Amino acid sequence: MKPWTHYHTPHTVDEALDLLAQYGGRARVVAGGTDLILELQQGHRPPVAALIDVTRIGALQALQADGDTLTLGAGVTHTEIVRSDVLAARATCLVESCGVIGGPQVRNVATLGGNVAHALPAGDGTTSLVALDAEAEIAWGERRRREWAPIGSLFKGPGRSLIDPTRDLLVGFRFALAGPREGSAFKRIMRPQGVALPVLGCAVWLRLDAGARVHAARVCIGPVAPTPVRADVVEAALLGRPVDEATIAKAVAAAQGVAAPAHEQVPRHGGLSRRDGGSAAAPGAPAGGAAGHDGRGGAGGGGAGVTRRHESR
Repeated sequence: MKPWTHYHTPHTVDEALDLLAQYGGRARVVAGGTDLILELQQGHRPPVAALIDVTRIGALQALQADGDTLTLGAGVTHTEIVRSDVLAARATCLVESCGVIGGPQVRNVATLGGNVAHALPAGDGTTSLVALDAEAEIAWGERRRREWAPIGSLFKGPGRSLIDPTRDLLVGFRFALAGPREGSAFKRIMRPQGVALPVLGCAVWLRLDAGARVHAARVCIGPVAPTPVRADVVEAALLGRPVDEATIAKAVAAAQGVAAPAHEQVPRHGGLSRRDGGSAAAPGAPAGGAAGHDGRGGAGGGGAGVTRRHESR
């Protein structure tokens, strides 16, 4: 039996929703297809009547800064994110996380929206979006309206999303770009073969005050829970403290406490220890660089973002 029978390429969000409604739950949205197509072909998902390819919808391809706010379409690929000068300078953790997803061939077609919609707690792009306090725009099929929701509200459990891929459409994301004395970083611990899901990933966003103390922080670690979550204890360990060795050590110790799921103890090495003496929040770091926190809500936490040593893939 064919994995799918029909293939559609709508050019607008409304057209995509119309097609999904037409198939009454028997069609699925597809973009890069790096997960879905394989799952269908290998029999891990039942065949569908149709695939709705959303890569030709203009709204899903946006990558635009409006002042200090960045709007990013769900159909933007990881390669496009990595190549963005604006994101590299002012949303560094997102560039660093998208840059370690799969290999070049995967990053050329896989999308940030697909990473989020798949709802895996180990999603690298998702981890950074939580640390950036992003919002997601959803086009609801049955309600026929679009609305913005906090990124964390989309996740209901491993592989379970608030968005129904047979009826709804994830349109894009928005978040504040780093300003003065703000910045972010991402770190991943992975197995040597390099094309597996991460053992641990962490994104950190910081804002420093005029005295180079941490004024606000958001830290997200995954996968340490069924959904991406903020590491409140790590953030608390950073707030109000100068960016120095003692503060980093305190944050790492707090991260080691939360980065150990009950079913599997995570080793205390890799990104959770300061193997190279570097840090994600170096004094005087430029906007969008190693330092940066604004005190708004976020999810997850841990030491992966505390180190700056890049691992080989």
